[in-house]
Amino acid sequence: MAVTEATDTLEGQFLIAMPSMADSRFEHSVIYVCSHSDQGAMGLVVNQVARHLSLEELLIQLDIVNDDSAIRLPASVRDMNVHKGGPVEVERGFVLHSDDFMLNQSTLTIDNGICLTATLEILRALAQGTGPEQAMLALGYAGWSPGQLENEIQSNGWLTAPADPDILFDRESDRKWHRALGSLGIDPAMLFSDAGHA
Repeated sequence: MAVTEATDTLEGQFLIAMPSMADSRFEHSVIYVCSHSDQGAMGLVVNQVARHLSLEELLIQLDIVNDDSAIRLPASVRDMNVHKGGPVEVERGFVLHSDDFMLNQSTLTIDNGICLTATLEILRALAQGTGPEQAMLALGYAGWSPGQLENEIQSNGWLTAPADPDILFDRESDRKWHRALGSLGIDPAMLFSDAGHA
């Protein structure tokens, strides 16, 4: 589905990388689009885990918990992955979460019960067990200048699909690309079937 007019928005949608994706940073990626307008677009890669860093280690680095209190973190937090949200501002954290948790002006409601918060307060709430029921943390983001994302979609770099919270918050990040394609009725094997043919 291509964006045909500047007024169309992909906010709250998934971008699903096609196998032909030229940029290796986005190979087999699923991106949740947080904002999209004629000024450009911003989204978070939701299926690339930062294997070198756990949420517990991050909370200790940020002085939200210490080594002693880390053992009392809720199991849901200890098991949460830190994702590589994209190549821009990789030291900055973003939390996509369910709308049962809001921080006044700090929380942006996007679509379909999904919100974005980018403050330390949400990490403190998660550590204390008072945060949102569903959450996904990403470091960095993906950004596009005006018209860039539309051009990439028209060049068959991305498919778009309605964002499914079950896929977005799935702890098994490795399954998200296949599940997102499946939500469109696409078998990933079919995308590769013409590879190597002239």
